[in-house]
Amino acid sequence: MIIGIDASRANRLKKTGVEWYAYYLIQELKKIPPEEGDKFILYAPEELKGDLGILPPNWQIRILSWPLKHFWTQIRLAWELSIHPPDLFFTPSYGLPLFCRVKSALTVHDLGFERFPQLYSPFQRLYYSFIHRYSVKRASKIIVPSEFTKKELIELYKINPDKIKVIPLGYNQEVYKIIEDKAEIKKKLVEYGVTKPYFLYVGRLEKKKNIKNLLEAYNLFRKKHSEIQLVLAGQTGYGYREVKSLKFPAPESRTKAIFVRDKQVRCGASKVQNILEIGHVNYQDLPYLYAGAEAFVFPSFYEGFGIPLLEAMACNCPVLAAKTASLPEVAGEAALYFDPKNPAEIAAAMKKIIEDNNFKNELREKGREQVKKYSWQKCAEETFKILKNVI
Repeated sequence: MIIGIDASRANRLKKTGVEWYAYYLIQELKKIPPEEGDKFILYAPEELKGDLGILPPNWQIRILSWPLKHFWTQIRLAWELSIHPPDLFFTPSYGLPLFCRVKSALTVHDLGFERFPQLYSPFQRLYYSFIHRYSVKRASKIIVPSEFTKKELIELYKINPDKIKVIPLGYNQEVYKIIEDKAEIKKKLVEYGVTKPYFLYVGRLEKKKNIKNLLEAYNLFRKKHSEIQLVLAGQTGYGYREVKSLKFPAPESRTKAIFVRDKQVRCGASKVQNILEIGHVNYQDLPYLYAGAEAFVFPSFYEGFGIPLLEAMACNCPVLAAKTASLPEVAGEAALYFDPKNPAEIAAAMKKIIEDNNFKNELREKGREQVKKYSWQKCAEETFKILKNVI
């Protein structure tokens, strides 16, 4: 059996949730002992980076060069699948190529663009809606990361439940773990201009992640706890300018309450700030940020899964999360939940974690147990079974 996989997103240098899923899934699929006749083909527009390009004997890469920034999937990949079709094509992110008649399977991560269209650009709304509706009807099998996303597919697209398989995601257990070396934690925090105590957010800085309400909640919280900072780690996305323009009055002990980035942070400007925006963080450094935080705050309006929840729990960091979408399903009892539309409720959750140390330790303990349920190995093994049974 020949299985072709779109590796374009797994090959991106700066990865977020979907890209990390594609990367780790491919890496774990490589470890599964092949049966006679099994063969994998990875498709990408350029050479594979780092260990992604280290392939077992039954794997190969096909570099499909393309001069344009867009439409690689819909034109170049579609053409390759038409002239050299595998037995099955699998895409771990977004949609299938149009005009391609190869038997296929795909992963649908969420349908946030249908539920919250105002949080996406006009182009994103149109493209995501069109390509998802086409892909889920065309695919022989659909993989989703949560029961929540399965219900969304059934309700919004009227998909036959038997066509959908729920396979939870995982996290890098070698990277995200409890760090005992306090000196090393302090060293990493200095590198990013972060000073304790602080709350941590990890993810894209965009409207759909509910950064605006997080900042409003923090503004309420710091009226009594001005010594505690809010650290925002992640790349910018749609609606960032609106978030960036927010202004809050500074507490008496501070001179300003603005964002700080890059060189300013490393020059020590963070010492007189409340909100630190530190941009993209190397994934190997994130565990130190989780380890030093009072809590990880995840206020997103809509998530199909939420890998940062697992990362935080694995690093022994208490989790505060929105009580919405898939997040309660993923975190279970190992998080303090709040209404993401209510800044006062988010602020109350932040206040409780700071003022109730026993409760904070309970969340840590529950998190360590909850995260044991998830692994990329398990995700890959279940995915492989599904792909093998599609033919």
